[in-house]
Amino acid sequence: MTAWGFPDFDDHEGVHLFTDPASGLRAVIAVHSTALGPAAGGVRFWHYADHTAAITDALRLSRGMSFKNAMAGLELGGGKGVVLADAPGATISEAQLRAFGRAVESLGGRYVTAEDVGMSEARMKVISEETRYVSGLPVASGAAGGDPGPYTAMGVYLGVKAAAQRGLGAIDMKGVRVAIQGVGSVGGGLARLLAADGAVLTLADVNQQRAEALAAEIGAATAATEEILSADVDLVSPNALGAVLTEQSIGAVKAKVIAGGANNQLATRDDGRRVHERGILFAPDYVINAGGIINVGLEYLGHGDEAEVKARIARIPDRLIEVWDESDASGDPAADVADRIAKRLIGRG
Repeated sequence: MTAWGFPDFDDHEGVHLFTDPASGLRAVIAVHSTALGPAAGGVRFWHYADHTAAITDALRLSRGMSFKNAMAGLELGGGKGVVLADAPGATISEAQLRAFGRAVESLGGRYVTAEDVGMSEARMKVISEETRYVSGLPVASGAAGGDPGPYTAMGVYLGVKAAAQRGLGAIDMKGVRVAIQGVGSVGGGLARLLAADGAVLTLADVNQQRAEALAAEIGAATAATEEILSADVDLVSPNALGAVLTEQSIGAVKAKVIAGGANNQLATRDDGRRVHERGILFAPDYVINAGGIINVGLEYLGHGDEAEVKARIARIPDRLIEVWDESDASGDPAADVADRIAKRLIGRG
């Protein structure tokens, strides 16, 4: 165990627990680093088995945001917010959104929140009525900001194509067999883009009806969620929740490439080594999925417009290639190499 008994505590600058009896809010805000700027990262509304699981998620995600923002070249540190749902499928109330906004405001700008799982532009707008430190709000056409999902999907799409070229020798995605786990905003956007390129897709989602509807729309097949990572395909793309790459699931992977938008795909550090030892090309998640934070980050910083967002997203494959080149030269797993580069960038190397 590390400090405070949490294995994922990584010298975080602050971990804040909030309750608001009037609204029923229970929330965690973890600030990993402000070395490059305010700690930016979305807030997710999710049901956890217990409080420890929620804190662990915030710790892991905030660390990932530090690395993601650094690798994306943003003047932002890393943080994450988690609002605990009372039950699966629960709905967050306006009072809870406002209470969370007041919690963010109380940190005085050290943490900047944005949209993540279980949130929306409309909900961020409610939060913004209680705090200045929020991004991902509705914006005018052509401006940076708004829903980060499509921008994340675009970055993942570009990263998947780069990974297919590197790991499969594919000059384009036509005929490349891709299994996509999770077809929400990011995975669904990715699926549509890959389908337009002629990729052969297999989709899975905890919401089976959503997977089947998208499959019918784009001409894809579907699979059970418990089978998608071991599908007989060329590339697996995890785009749901994290910790899906475990010793067991990695051993069952048939694909030569893993590239997807889910945060914290590796359950443990050792799992990055397991992927590497199996000869599977891995796209570190916080490098490939940076499109959303590039969008809302530039919105908050006031740097550039939508064209600048897209230009920066177009550089994601270059950063992936840098990681893969150093991995090849050093023999170290791509996940470790990405961490090493990110730590150098935030002064912890």
